[in-house]
Amino acid sequence: MRAIRFRSSLWAALALSLLAAGCMKVGPDFKRPDAPVYGEWQESGDKTLRPGAAVQNEWWEAFGDPTLARLVRDSFDQNLPLREAGLRVIAARAQLGIAVGNLYPQTQTASGGYTFEKISHLSPSWPQPGTSASTPDAVWQNTLAGNASWEIDFWGKYRRSIESADASLRASAADYDNALVSLAGDVATAYLDLRINQEELKIARQNVTIQTEGLKIAEARYRFGATSERDVQQARTMLLSTEATIPGFESAIKKNRHALAVLLGLPPDTAPEGLDDASGIPAPPWEIGVGVPAELLRRRPDVRAAEYAAMAQCAKIGVAKADLFPSFSLVGSVGFLASDVGAFRLSDLLSQQGFMAQFMPQFTWNLFNYGRIMNNVRVQDAKLQELLVRYRQVVLTALKEVEDALAGYIGASAQVVSLAQAAEAAKRSAELAFIQYSEGKTDYTTVLVAQQQQLKQQDDLVTMQGTVATTLVGLYRALGGGWQVREGLPYVPEEVRREMEKRTWWGRQIKEDPAKVEDPARSGARLYVPDL
Repeated sequence: MRAIRFRSSLWAALALSLLAAGCMKVGPDFKRPDAPVYGEWQESGDKTLRPGAAVQNEWWEAFGDPTLARLVRDSFDQNLPLREAGLRVIAARAQLGIAVGNLYPQTQTASGGYTFEKISHLSPSWPQPGTSASTPDAVWQNTLAGNASWEIDFWGKYRRSIESADASLRASAADYDNALVSLAGDVATAYLDLRINQEELKIARQNVTIQTEGLKIAEARYRFGATSERDVQQARTMLLSTEATIPGFESAIKKNRHALAVLLGLPPDTAPEGLDDASGIPAPPWEIGVGVPAELLRRRPDVRAAEYAAMAQCAKIGVAKADLFPSFSLVGSVGFLASDVGAFRLSDLLSQQGFMAQFMPQFTWNLFNYGRIMNNVRVQDAKLQELLVRYRQVVLTALKEVEDALAGYIGASAQVVSLAQAAEAAKRSAELAFIQYSEGKTDYTTVLVAQQQQLKQQDDLVTMQGTVATTLVGLYRALGGGWQVREGLPYVPEEVRREMEKRTWWGRQIKEDPAKVEDPARSGARLYVPDL
């Protein structure tokens, strides 16, 4: 009868604790902070932009360069810093599993022992002289027990911890996406720099050929007395000056190859394929989808990461506030005990007589630490406000980067048109000056000036064509394009997963996408319970 009452009381206490665990959560609920966005981009009226069209996810395909597209895709699989970011997501998921585990009994232990105790005749427990009690002075005893301690989440401390860990997981996923966006931009920029330097090297070599022919003519005319030695020295000066630029371009090309190799997770001496063919600077598309400013809040990974960081910190306020209130716990143990005292036997360990149990509801309250606890709440609140301010600054920076890239791209595109015409005119002027000099109708100074202008205009044109392409890459990066290609894919490649699974059992966690991003303003902090 006593056992029945004990079990009834135990189940009643458990039911009451589970009911209480879901009744409240102290601390504020997260709300997305206001962001200073506006309706359309300042340059949205330009004919090359399509404000209503979505940003192209695989924007590197827009250049129509198969080598560039292949390098970007290969970097997603091979880049080492990107793998680091992916592993941080996996670690954040496991950290969320730890937070979820605190909803259940926090301490769960099994214990057992086989002990021998020799009692001193001088101990207070030994019968005093003149008494009739008899106590054995040596005892063998064995025990087998299970113990548990469960702090009930009455104030939502552990649920807030789960919200914080869940938001941190989302922030890690957003950081991974940001690393992916940056990687695509870095690969494209390094590739474009390579093509720009190859074009400048090509122009320098073409001018060396032309200037070498000019030097030969100047030397011939000098030998026949048709001109002075000054023409020869001017021609040689121009030729040597142009030749001096070639080693610089060749060195820059090698550095571009080194950079691309490292971005693809390769040693610097192992350049990716397809870089030797100087195929020219990739041309930008005719039209570019740029969306609207408000879309940056969801598309830019760094903006999302800043929002999730604030969300995680908001939940920490609730964790800190819970310490202001008493905590309620259930502590209990069940087990068996047997000894060899008197008629008892050690083999009776698992018998009904050897069964023992203990159940103790309890509470603790830090009554005299309110000042310290309250200051911790203030610390967490100040950190939240700091992150909210940082979020607004990240949004402003994102808007500025897009506006700067738009202005730069439109301005550079307009310059290319004029520079192309100027380069063509300079080329024709140099050809005419060279013909006139060959016929003795002008001196070499005219040829020198014309060739200098030709080289300058050609270099300026290549530089501006490269600026158009790299500015467009910067625009796509500022718009947050590219990270969507990884949706639904694991954060670590297959070979890394196999290596990790040799050391640790990971279940499904390492094979799936552990952080499917949702809109926190609509869904709130989701309770994501990972595979344990």
